[in-house]
Amino acid sequence: MLFHSSLRKELSRSFGASLIVLVTVVMTMTLIRTLGLASRGSFNPSDVFLVMGYTVLAYMPTLLTLGLFIAIISTLSRMYRDSEMVIWLSSGQGLLSVVRPLLRFAWPVFAVVAGLALLILPWTNLRIEELKNQYEKRSDLERVEPGQFQESADGSRVFFVEKEASGTQTGANVFIATTEKGKETVTSARNGRIENLPTGRFLMLSNGQRLERTIGSSDLKLSEFEQYGVQIGQETLDDMNYRPANTRTTGELLKNLTPGHWAELSWRLGLILTSFNFVIIGVTVSSVNPRVARSANLVFALFAFVLYYNLLSLGQNAIATGKFSFTQLLVGLHGSIFVLAMLVLIKRHHNWQGREMLALLHWRRGANPS
Repeated sequence: MLFHSSLRKELSRSFGASLIVLVTVVMTMTLIRTLGLASRGSFNPSDVFLVMGYTVLAYMPTLLTLGLFIAIISTLSRMYRDSEMVIWLSSGQGLLSVVRPLLRFAWPVFAVVAGLALLILPWTNLRIEELKNQYEKRSDLERVEPGQFQESADGSRVFFVEKEASGTQTGANVFIATTEKGKETVTSARNGRIENLPTGRFLMLSNGQRLERTIGSSDLKLSEFEQYGVQIGQETLDDMNYRPANTRTTGELLKNLTPGHWAELSWRLGLILTSFNFVIIGVTVSSVNPRVARSANLVFALFAFVLYYNLLSLGQNAIATGKFSFTQLLVGLHGSIFVLAMLVLIKRHHNWQGREMLALLHWRRGANPS
């Protein structure tokens, strides 16, 4: 039909524009957040754009759902304002007939959201965790940067090198503060160089002094040296000993159905169900009242979107803590929202009013006095 084709064309334009704006905003916010994490030592600064890309990809199911929701509301609201919906409804077609072309347009979005939620989302979360784990477990030698205080992987040492003499193997004005085996030591030297010995990698210090104090005692021991070696870089990068539930594939979650895995499954399936429910919600909240501001329904729709996703997150936490089961969340949250949206849609489809419904109930009671 001509109405259906024009509706899908306008939805395509609105959906594309909304998605571009949303992705741009999220990329900007993610870049700022990732730069902040990199400055605090959570990620390697050279991996900022890689982490940002993975993070935006993880947000794509939500962005696609929100873009589809905004496209439906903006398109139908425009049709209400221009009286196109009035013509459509007065031709004998009800509001329920609009749902079919919307679902025909939205099913590819549902498929992409399902693929992202079930397959891509755990992969992106795993890549982010691996980058973070690699940077946290890097060796003490890799942590040393000229002009900056750097802490070792286990937190027992603090390094400082004022400047590099040549390349990355030597440095000047070296400072090392160590706390281990009940002792605190402060070592400083004019020069330092890296040497690979049979027992490991050592930072060889020249022309310095070492101050040692036993924790809980006021006695100090000061010694000077011409050559002193500090072993560094013994740590090796092992595989991740613990993998969060959001980094495990859907198949792994189904093989071991713990409360945490059930909670993660509820989140992934919830992303798919919310995208479907928001199509129904978008039809019900798109009607425009000429006496109300044009953006009023859009603000209400965004509030409903935020509320729905917050309830989804709270439900995930409730399943992880054992307060609700997986089935209770699916039926209680997604099922109730779907039923409520359909009831409102049917009411508007038949243009039922409160008085008319009460009169209908009163007539039925009169027809059946028993």
